[in-house]
Amino acid sequence: MNKKEKVLAIREIFNELYPEAGCSLDYTNPLHLLIATQLAAQCTDARVNLVTPALFARYPTARDFANADILELQEYIRSTGFFRNKSKNIIACCQMLDEKFGGKVPDTMEELTSLPGVGRKTANIIIGDIYHKPAIVVDTHAKRITNRLGLTVNTDPTKIEFDLLKIVPPDYSATFCHQLVYHGRALCKAQRPACGECPVAHLCDAFTKPALLTRYQGKKKEASY
Repeated sequence: MNKKEKVLAIREIFNELYPEAGCSLDYTNPLHLLIATQLAAQCTDARVNLVTPALFARYPTARDFANADILELQEYIRSTGFFRNKSKNIIACCQMLDEKFGGKVPDTMEELTSLPGVGRKTANIIIGDIYHKPAIVVDTHAKRITNRLGLTVNTDPTKIEFDLLKIVPPDYSATFCHQLVYHGRALCKAQRPACGECPVAHLCDAFTKPALLTRYQGKKKEASY
């Protein structure tokens, strides 16, 4: 079975296991998701979802964020951690959105990653979830699980992204990444993966070649995305 065939087999199983898998950040428009994703760095999605209702009520548009008082903004997002750097990036990002893109969130990798505080992971979330284009989000779950499955041998997120784009059907890419998050939380955990309960274990290199499980064993606490 080649890697493309393996992904199709995984897709069939994951679609039964996690049919409702999607982004766990709350948002109602592209700007909300962009800001929420930036806040989620080194913070749980649950915490971000507690912060954003008041935040978005106070700053409804990119221009509102662009003109925000940085100290006031810091207080709104303080509990998400790294609030000084996040507030600085959010204001700079929204200033560029307002000045260069008319307040609208762009839909290309090049434009999105030109925004302060926006890397490939955040850009891919926007591209996949908002604009429904092929996009691979490589978070800690995707990195760990795709290595264990044998879909990539790389550990660099960008290299993993391009490896997966070659083998994951375009219309499934965003969903696949969300399903990896669900699977990572439910079964394929960093320290103690429940291989005996995993319905894709027979497709997993780490299960069929146990030495790989040690190699790709996570050492740090899981981060949300």
